[in-house]
Amino acid sequence: MGIDSTYGKMLSMVDFGNVNYWFEEDRQDADNQVLLEGEKLEINLEGLKEFSSMLSEDTRFYYGHDQLNTTFIQRARYVFGKHRVITKQIQKVRHYLSDVEKTTNTRTMFADTQGKYVLIPKCNFDVEITVDSIRLLDKYDTLVLFTGDADFISLIRYLKKRGKKVILVKGGNITSDLRKEVSKVINAQNIKRNISRRKQKPGTRPGLANR
Repeated sequence: MGIDSTYGKMLSMVDFGNVNYWFEEDRQDADNQVLLEGEKLEINLEGLKEFSSMLSEDTRFYYGHDQLNTTFIQRARYVFGKHRVITKQIQKVRHYLSDVEKTTNTRTMFADTQGKYVLIPKCNFDVEITVDSIRLLDKYDTLVLFTGDADFISLIRYLKKRGKKVILVKGGNITSDLRKEVSKVINAQNIKRNISRRKQKPGTRPGLANR
């Protein structure tokens, strides 16, 4: 990937709320094999930790928790280390549906006097990642950010002024402003083999390949 000794000591920070959806729309695995009906790609936590450890001496993992994902958070702590998983309560925000959205919505719908709505989970770690990046400045020469969030541009510019490099590991498209600020971009599709695995979607049976 062209990462040499000039990058010095590296620290990885995983914005998992962003990373978790990197392969959501993919229909092929890392070997270009079509996914079967009811299958999807999910992030392999062990593979993600192994890949980040190839780059960095330390990895910090940021993700929200609620009653539905306590088992997942426990697993993340087992993989990354109890004190390397930073979490907080997920908030549920009401999103009122348009007539078009009502016909395509797959979430549980609720209703009040303003109309029908769904609850969208929100849990942003921009502040926590920014604070930790600055607090730990003397611990790294290069920050490896696993995210595609353009909100980190200000942080990246701050780090560059202090002589730090930033490697961005991203899925999907990113803004041109974000791309030009970082030292290197790693596309998640190029490391799909390392960090993803096939999984049967809940409530479905194994079937034929998607067409």
